[in-house]
Amino acid sequence: MGFFSFFSKEKKETLDKGLSKTKESVFGKIARAIAGKSKVDDEVLDNLEEVLITSDVGVETTLKIIERIEKRASTDKYMNANELNHILRDEIASLLMENNTGDVDDFEAPIKQKPYVIMVVGVNGVGKTTTIGKLAYQFKKAGKSVYLGAADTFRAAAVEQLVIWGERVGVPVIKQKMGSDPASVAYDTLSSAVANNADVVIIDTAGRLHNKIGLMNELTKIKNVMKKVVPDAPNEVLLVLDGSTGQNAFEQAKQFTLATEVTSMAVTKLDGTAKGGVVIGISDQFKIPVKYIGLGEGMEDLQVFRRKEFVDSLFGDN
Repeated sequence: MGFFSFFSKEKKETLDKGLSKTKESVFGKIARAIAGKSKVDDEVLDNLEEVLITSDVGVETTLKIIERIEKRASTDKYMNANELNHILRDEIASLLMENNTGDVDDFEAPIKQKPYVIMVVGVNGVGKTTTIGKLAYQFKKAGKSVYLGAADTFRAAAVEQLVIWGERVGVPVIKQKMGSDPASVAYDTLSSAVANNADVVIIDTAGRLHNKIGLMNELTKIKNVMKKVVPDAPNEVLLVLDGSTGQNAFEQAKQFTLATEVTSMAVTKLDGTAKGGVVIGISDQFKIPVKYIGLGEGMEDLQVFRRKEFVDSLFGDN
């Protein structure tokens, strides 16, 4: 049974544990903001707005949520703290659903096109290469053959790290010498994948942001070269963001969406931070599905992002 149709107890425990710091921080603040209040008034809404903004949900998204709660509070003259929690949960879940975020994919879902090509982008240090390794593990576990392409040829550490992940997971890694043309690595990777009838290809790319034009040109070149082997490639451009950086993740998302056509996002390192609210704001502001979330160091700790389970973990299951 696939991930999409069955959310196991183990995955739920991983999600609950990974979001525990955010839950304790955000909803501890909310509890204090509405303590002793018998109804939702302007003071409660002001306090709630401050809590959401300081929890890295983002200003624009916070204002949307507050406006929705105001509308509901105006029809329910009496609303206690418990009711407010339920309404907040409903509105956040609704916002994620409206932005087509969550329940997007499944590692075990059939691949409509072989090979399915994922180009991964993101700045250095966000967990990009680790995410690629974990994706490879999950796809292989689901019975798919996977090829990795080490197209971040500017950092020896990036290539070495990807090779280590390839060995750990048991999937081939295509690489060239340091300083090689990244597009050439991508071409070789897709050629090998096609020749061996692989299901999934994941291409790592350099994470430089100091020159947006250079980055744009490089990513465009990689895309164009891949199309010579697989005309529809890449099928997906996955942006990896470090959830623990809070508002900085917004800026990274902005820069990369300007530099290339990002189609999905992965938010990593949520287990070590109280800034999990950034997932809500990023999905709302960029209208790009958050597809995966990273909840720990283990290979099993990358999960398909599921809207309902995410919101349930933040608020508890009641």
